[in-house]
Parts: sequence; structure tokens; C-alpha cells
Amino acid sequence: MAIKCFLRWLALPGLALGAPLATAAALTIGLATDITALDPHYHNVTPNNSVASHVFGYLVERDDKSHPIPGLATEWKAVDPTTWEFKLRRGVKFHDGSDFTAEDVVATIERVPTVPNSPASFSAYTKQIVKMDVVDPYTIRFHTAKPYPLMPSDMTQVLIINKKFRNATTDDFNSGRAAVGTGPYKLVRYAKGDRIELVRNDQWWGGKTPWDKVTMKIITQDAPRVAALLSGDVQVIEAVPPQDVPKLAADRRLAIYKTVADRLIYLHVDSNRDVSPMVTDRDGKPLDRNPLKDPRVRKAMSMAINRPVIVARIMEGEAIPAGQLVPDFLFGATKNLTVEKYDPDGAKKLLAQAGWPEGFGITIAAPNNRYVNDAKVAQAVAQMLTRVGIETKVLAMPSATYFTQASDLKFSLMLLGWSTGTAEASSSLKNLIMTYDKAKGYGNANRGRYSNAKVDALTEDALQTVDDVKREAYLQRATEIAIADTAVIPLHFQLNLWAARDGIRYVPRTDETTLAWKFMPAK
Repeated sequence: MAIKCFLRWLALPGLALGAPLATAAALTIGLATDITALDPHYHNVTPNNSVASHVFGYLVERDDKSHPIPGLATEWKAVDPTTWEFKLRRGVKFHDGSDFTAEDVVATIERVPTVPNSPASFSAYTKQIVKMDVVDPYTIRFHTAKPYPLMPSDMTQVLIINKKFRNATTDDFNSGRAAVGTGPYKLVRYAKGDRIELVRNDQWWGGKTPWDKVTMKIITQDAPRVAALLSGDVQVIEAVPPQDVPKLAADRRLAIYKTVADRLIYLHVDSNRDVSPMVTDRDGKPLDRNPLKDPRVRKAMSMAINRPVIVARIMEGEAIPAGQLVPDFLFGATKNLTVEKYDPDGAKKLLAQAGWPEGFGITIAAPNNRYVNDAKVAQAVAQMLTRVGIETKVLAMPSATYFTQASDLKFSLMLLGWSTGTAEASSSLKNLIMTYDKAKGYGNANRGRYSNAKVDALTEDALQTVDDVKREAYLQRATEIAIADTAVIPLHFQLNLWAARDGIRYVPRTDETTLAWKFMPAK
């Protein structure tokens, strides 16, 4: 099934909604998810990255389809198979007036792997760099041990800090002391769980942005977020609840923007440990062995899930069933995989073959304020698994608590989401599927600790193959093996949805980021 991005614009000029826009210079946005820190290297999740990118900048930026474009670097090239050279933008100033140079890039790359207590590290994007050479203040070279074609793509993931804050703590960034970047906005105030207040950086290299003041309000509950838009308390909201799309689309005073996301919603399974913490017999007693280690059990779980029903009933049609790691328009997607067919009888037979004819018990853990309808999707999955004999309970909690516990391997079955960010399958394979290896930066988000030597080898081959045709073939084969082994259980790809009041337009982004300076007053 071809996946197409699309935009819907519904507006009637001159018709106000609730309180009118007081001025084109101020914008208030309703965010659906709280951030865990303003430290740009603490937690690799989209809400954090989206907010931090207002204050800091990337060497390589991304367009609305996630393709790399110049940022703090104006150009880049492979000098030889193991050396990448980046030319930096001249005349860029940090918010404190200091010059941006190659030394700031060095400080950033060196800091990334040292951030303590990171729930999901950015080190997967820096581990390949074995040496850095500052050629001159505006030229830096990254050396890798092996050929590495993804360096420009990786540099879309690492926000650059001022070298004077290379030893700053996460608290230093949260307090604002170290939140001194090169981005389009300066931090005024960060009130965790409430709001982020920003003021325009008139010296930004990208030019004057439309809004001199931006307030991002944290409104994690769907109904209050929609109500805030309708009342005029905010002018824009992200993560429009699917159930509210028809109502908002019918209101000619609003605009709705949507596009297919690169975010996969999936289940991670504890497939490595001999005993798993939240697996029991059907009476709730702990088991002394882990059925999830058996690929037949994982396959049965996948067969038990009716993805079209989840998309239609839980997601209100605002999602697409998934059968692999990335949607079919991204590099590395394979035509040899399709969405798992719903087959509860086949699932029961497979469980019996694996030695679990009576099934077992399990708890599915999920956030309740991170992904669209995350807790509801977990409830639906639990019901479907229960129908084939896997008695399933749901444990849902706020994302800040959830991700910490998931990274600490507290769970047996987890509902999660992953946005590639790099417009190809290598990010998903490297972070979600490859064997966890902190030293190499692999498997940083592999919370099920899945391990497959063939997948590792193919992905490593892809990561050092410059030829795009060969690299894509490696990625496709690695994906096929991983999905056949049910390394993870793909559920669906989200649609990214924004709603804005009349007079504000936005180009919807595949990467899910909500960027204040990209909202433009309609002319």
C-alpha cells in the first residue's frame, strides 16, 4: 500500500475563533507531552528534541520530509572512506554573543556519551567518531574506524552546545544557566509540567522569525488541549486526538494539517532473560522460565493482534497498520514484508507447539501521555492477547516514570514508539534491534534486549557501506530477518496531526516536531 503525505487547509479569512489573535508577534502552542529535560543530550525522545531545537542548533537540519539540509554546517563531504569534513557557518553567535566555532562541535561530541542517567543516549550518533581534527575555526573533520556513510544523517540528531558548558549538568540546562544556544529562540523560563517560555533571537543566522514571543504550554490530556484551542487560550495544538478530527475539520475557523509519520508504534518483548519480571502462569504466580525467549511465542503474540481494528477503532483511522520498521516511502523499507495477518486460531496452535497450550499471564506496560491513544492501544492489545490464552494486564503510567523503568528493564512487554529521525531504516535497526552494546552505541533503545548475530552483522555492513544500493539491500535483509524472528511487534505508523486557528499555516512534518518558527501567519 503506497503511503502518501497530504495537507488539509480549512480556513475562512476574517472569521475569528473565540479570543482573536492579539498580535502576530506572539504564539502559544499546546504541547501534548511534557519534556524530561532541557539538556539536549539527556534523553533522545522527540518532545525533548523538538523543544531543545528552538534554543540550540544542529550541524545538519532536516526539511519537512526529514531530508538533510544545511544548518550550522553549510556543506560536508567525505574526504576519504573514513574521514568526513564539515564546513561551518560563519558569523553565527550564541545567545550570549560568543562566536560559534569548531571547538563548540568538539565539546558537544565529547559530552554526549558522558551525560549521567540518560534514559536513551545520543551516543549511537557519536560512537563512530574516533578522532576529531579542527582544521580551522570553521572546518572540522570526523575520523571513523571504518567507512561510515551516515555521518551527515547522524549530525541531524546532535544539538550543538557552547563549549563553555561542556561540563554542565542536566540541572544546569533545566535552570537556564547552560541553555545558551545558537537557535532561533532564547529561553526565558522552563516550568516543568507547565510551560516553556521563549523570546525571539534576533541575531539568529536563519533570519527573523515570525513570533517574538513563544509560549509552549504542556497540556497532556486530549480534551483540555482541544478546549484550549477552541477557547483561544492557545493558537496551535499538536497531536490532535483522532476522535476529534471530524469535529475540528468541520469547523471552518480552523486548519488541520496531517502527514504520515516516520514513527512506528510497536511492542518490545523481553526476549533475552531466562526469567522475566512480569510473566506469570494463568493464576498470577511467577514463572521460573521465560516463554518470550521462544520466537514461536512472540510470533503467536503478533498473530493475535488485529491491527486494522486498532487503527479503525482506537486510532479513528488516523494511522496505518505496520508490518516493518519504517513506512514504505523511507530508505531501507522492504517489499518482502506485509502486515501480520490477524489469526487467533493460528496463534493458539503456535502457543501449543511452543509448549504453552494453556497460555500464561503477562503485564503490558505503556505510557499514558506520550503517544496518540497509547494507553487505549495497550488495552486493546491486552484484550486480543487474552483471547488467545495470554492473560494480559495493563500497567500505564506517565512517560517520565515509564521510560526510566523501561530502560531499567523492569518490564516484560512494552508499548513504545520510535521515530527514525534519519529518514532510513538504519536508525531503527541500530537503536531498537541490534544487540545492546554501550561501548559501541548499539541497542540504546533495545529495552527487550533482543539479540541476533545475523541482524547485527548485516546492520554493521550497512553502516559502513557507502554504495546506497548495497546499503539498502543490507538494511532490507536485516529488517526481514528481525521481523521474521519477531524482534519487535510492529503495530502501526501514526499520522502526525496539528490544528491551528485561522490565520496560521504550517507544513506538516514527517519527524513529528512542532517548530514555532515554521508556523507562519497566513497572508
